[in-house]
Amino acid sequence: MIDLVLKKSKERSLLRRHPWVYDTAVQKVVLDSKKTAPASGETVRVVSFDGRFLAWAAYSPESTIRARCWSFKEEEVIDASWFERKLRHAVEARACLRDRTSAVRLVFGEADGLPGLIVDQYADCLVTQFQSAGVEAHRELIADLLMEITGAKTIFDRSDAATRQREGLPIRSELLRGEEPPAAIEVVEDGVRYGVDVRVGHKTGFYVDQRESRLTAQKVAEEFRRVHGRGMRALNCFCYTGGFSLALLKGGAAEVVSVDSSQEALDMAAANARRNGFEGDCAKFVCKDVFTYLRELRDAGEKFDLVILDPPKFASNHRHVERAARAYKDINLNGLKLLLPGGQLFTFSCSGAVDVDLFQKIVAGAVFDAKVDAWAVGRFGGGIDHPLLMTYPEGEYLKGLHLLVRP
Repeated sequence: MIDLVLKKSKERSLLRRHPWVYDTAVQKVVLDSKKTAPASGETVRVVSFDGRFLAWAAYSPESTIRARCWSFKEEEVIDASWFERKLRHAVEARACLRDRTSAVRLVFGEADGLPGLIVDQYADCLVTQFQSAGVEAHRELIADLLMEITGAKTIFDRSDAATRQREGLPIRSELLRGEEPPAAIEVVEDGVRYGVDVRVGHKTGFYVDQRESRLTAQKVAEEFRRVHGRGMRALNCFCYTGGFSLALLKGGAAEVVSVDSSQEALDMAAANARRNGFEGDCAKFVCKDVFTYLRELRDAGEKFDLVILDPPKFASNHRHVERAARAYKDINLNGLKLLLPGGQLFTFSCSGAVDVDLFQKIVAGAVFDAKVDAWAVGRFGGGIDHPLLMTYPEGEYLKGLHLLVRP
């Protein structure tokens, strides 16, 4: 067994069951007689400066996160049976979503005790992301177990995120098990049908994490029609393949303007609208830079009952937070200026480096500069298939606010 010995006092985070060990916390690696160095992804025993057991972890020689913890129980053995138990528990925990949707996150990395592993299910297709050296080392075993546990026909591997490069792993996007997936896999979520392209779409092809927010949008549109006797006019910015747009139209919105800089994404959004029978003037699609388009709408005096701002990640790490804050402030300020009195704003950040408190301060600054009074009447985050492990706050990457502009 290989021991990863930590520097004095560096065991505190592991004693609180945080699953990461940074390279700066490592004092030395103690090898057995047959080893010259631990292999990438190999399981090591993490011990304190004075030799106390702390965790079993996967070693990553090229990452600043030098080890990611599998278990804090010394008696556990990290073998095939252990991986099977972890995967079965993760899949079973999502069973409550089956009546609502065929798009579910089955495994959410550290939250499920499998650091770096993402598994999303779209109907009978699984999409994987192996984002760390530990799960990469067990890739074939995990693939076999997923096929057995879920009965899926296909596993397509989208291990193409930048995190793999930081782990010293090659980018990969390929069929891992089963048959080739179709160009568009149809999933149903809360009565709305969506087409998902798992090969080239963002993340694993769809924003599974916004399920609860989309349902809220649908309910807001329904309530607006009930109260006002008309369907709302909404603007969906960074719309991607139209998730929020379709939810609003399902709820009875009269007009939804969907904006994205990608014509390919808009083509899929329009196809999704047709898939649900939403055509004509109720669904409009605009291919433009959102920052520019918001200013154009503002200068033209356009007004909406609801504006949704769901941008891509503006800050990939803490070095980009200041620049990201300016971008979030910009879109929220102009989004607020487009709202009618009594209008509503859904605003989001998926930048893990921008925490909940900072995001709220940015949006509050936009409210002040827009010279409006606004209530925060709700908060958004990932659903039950994106649980927050309480000892791993970094897992809370998605956050959002539901604002109501006071008349």
